[in-house]
This record gives sequence, C-alpha cells and structure tokens, in this order.
Amino acid sequence: MKIFPSLMVHNQRELNLLFQKLDGVSKEFHVDIADGVFVPSKVFQFDFKLKSMYKYNVHLMIQNPKKWIETSGKMFDLIYVHYEVVNPSAFVMWMKEQKKDVCFAIKPETKVSEMKDDLTYVDHVLVLTVHPGFYGAKYMKTPLKKIAQIKRINPKIKVLVDGGMNPVTIKDAVKAGADAVVSGSFISKSESPKKAMRELRKSLK
Repeated sequence: MKIFPSLMVHNQRELNLLFQKLDGVSKEFHVDIADGVFVPSKVFQFDFKLKSMYKYNVHLMIQNPKKWIETSGKMFDLIYVHYEVVNPSAFVMWMKEQKKDVCFAIKPETKVSEMKDDLTYVDHVLVLTVHPGFYGAKYMKTPLKKIAQIKRINPKIKVLVDGGMNPVTIKDAVKAGADAVVSGSFISKSESPKKAMRELRKSLK
C-alpha cells in the first residue's frame, strides 16, 4: 500500500524547508491546495516550485478547479477535485478529453448514493476522514464505510483515504478496503519523518 506524505504550506520558504525535512521519506507526495473559499484555510496560494525528482498528486480544495487545472495541472499525476463543486458528468467528460484519470474527492458528509450515476466513469476517489483544509483535524471513522459502497458500484476504482492517518487509524483504512493513504501531520510534524513513515508501514503488517 502506498503512503503519501502531504504537503501543506503558505510560501516557497516553508515548502523548501518541508522538502528538506522529508528528504528520503518518499518519492511521491500529496499536495493540498486550499483557496480560503471552499475551505476556511489558504495553502499553496503562491507561485510554487516543486522538486522535479518526485511525483505528485494534488487535492484541490478550491471553487474553480477547471481553471486551475488548465494552468497548473501538468505538474501532477492525479488531480483530485471535489465532487461537490463541479458538474460531475461534464467534468468527467472534460478530464477524459484531457487524457487524465478522473479523480474525485468527497467531504465526510457527502453520500456515495449522490455519486452513483457518475462512479462508473471514475478512476480514483479520495475519501476524507476529516473536515478538509487543516493539518491535525479531528479524525472520523464513519466515512470509511463509503469505501465498500464505492467498490460495490465500481470495483475498479482506487480509493485513497486522507485525514488523521497514524499507526492506529491506518489500520481502520486498510480494514475498510483503502488502496492508499495520505498522512499529513503525523509525518510532517514529526521530529523524525523517516521514523514516522516506518511506524505507519509497520502498522500495515
């Protein structure tokens, strides 16, 4: 199972320091972008430069994802857009035209039944187990039930879980059927991110 450390910063200096701290921890990172409108916090609201030796996924907690994807989407392998802010069927068609995987993120209160008609055409879903926008938000186990519901509708979908992942909660995600997880504060706020990653991997065994 892949574990993606997340990047959530306010300026290039913070980003450079975080890259130094996470050196050797992972070759793939999960970038969280927030506009202060869709969620209260603002992160990555600057002209950022990412290190070219890594791969990146991005979670767009923003009101106008299409415009953002047109200008900055090429930097990222997977682009998770909130189901709640787009016309899902139109967005699916547009992403297919861009030759990109279709990736939706869903807030804890969003029901899988609302997505039923669109899930046939989706490649990845990011299930949030916290209210989005902040490091260290309160973990909620209930949204993990959505993983089985999603996979019943489309078994091919890869499900990523993000929110409050630590050596205890990652076991919940695995048991619920997650294909990968994002870990934010447990890794990035740790004194030893390498040790934190080892602890997460140990919990998977």
